[in-house]
Amino acid sequence: MPHKSQFQRDRRESNPAFSSRKLKFGTFQTNLDSGCVMSDLDGRIDITWPNTVALAKLSDEMEFEALVPVARWHGFGGQTNAQGPGFECYTWAAGISGATQKAGIVSTSHITLNHPVMAAKQSAVIDHISNGRYTLNIVCGWNVPEMEMFNMPMLGHQERYDCADEWLQIVRRLWTEDETFDFDGKFYQVKKGYLAPKPVQAPHPAIMNAAGSERGRHFACKNADLAFTVIRNPDPDVNKAHIEAYHTMARDYGREIRVWSLCNIVQGETEKEAREFYDYYVNQKGDFDGAANVITAMNAEVNERNYDPVMMRRMRESFVSSWGGHNIVGTKEQIIDGLKTVSAWGLDGVLLSFPRYEQGLREFRDVTYPLVQQAGLRDFL
Repeated sequence: MPHKSQFQRDRRESNPAFSSRKLKFGTFQTNLDSGCVMSDLDGRIDITWPNTVALAKLSDEMEFEALVPVARWHGFGGQTNAQGPGFECYTWAAGISGATQKAGIVSTSHITLNHPVMAAKQSAVIDHISNGRYTLNIVCGWNVPEMEMFNMPMLGHQERYDCADEWLQIVRRLWTEDETFDFDGKFYQVKKGYLAPKPVQAPHPAIMNAAGSERGRHFACKNADLAFTVIRNPDPDVNKAHIEAYHTMARDYGREIRVWSLCNIVQGETEKEAREFYDYYVNQKGDFDGAANVITAMNAEVNERNYDPVMMRRMRESFVSSWGGHNIVGTKEQIIDGLKTVSAWGLDGVLLSFPRYEQGLREFRDVTYPLVQQAGLRDFL
């Protein structure tokens, strides 16, 4: 039977992802060149270790709950080859854990490229380095050229989630069971599976998953503690219903889930200045060819998506501006109003991105974050 080792702690006490703050914050894609923009913008992330650590330390000062990297193996071409250079997620998370004290640390893992025994072991190490601040973000993969780099077949949509079910079963058993075990599945076979030491978090580290399809939502609501979803609809009632649907589905599985999304902050002294900057880095400097390559990969038949031409045009601008995130554009006061709005939709947390990531995050810390606190958005409930 599993038992709680002397170094283990209740994960609700150690992992900031379980914080009761009204609106939790994180960062996204700070392990990749260009961050969340696809633009030839000066000042966007130039991915070096000092640069990514600087972003993590700024986030740590504000006690962000989830620093989320993206598992990327090559860029998307176009004029900038955005996300080409970048740091692998497990090693990145280990290094960032050692460079921070309070922020929640996430590693993102493809199920088919990272064997579950290795993933469980690496995760346990990161949990120890971070002293229980670690979350594992599971992704099933959608980018066929990346799978081809590894000479791995791209599983069909349904098969990916069947594979993910087995993958997570093995990881959880390694994290929680003291006796060795065998596993004989369709996708994985393990003989005498064993892991020690166990993670710091009891019963095991937090799980994150991003899913949009019906099958994906069921996987997230059945297994994850944090669900990541992209929200682009301007209708607040639609967004509230979308978020509440995750909670309802999770409760059907006898669970609770926290729902996160991505918000891109474009701040100026005036609204006019902010909107002119958006126009500059998106419409004048944007890498629309690179964005088209992303959407083409997403729209591949194996992913069971079928975007119409109008939607694809809208998506190109969305990926250029913010990797598909929700843009909040305006003065510091309008940024606060925008964050109040997404909180009112029912989101538990937002990953924040900035076109010039370090400059934007510093301004957020110095200028905007005190207003966030005054607005009560970071209050403990």
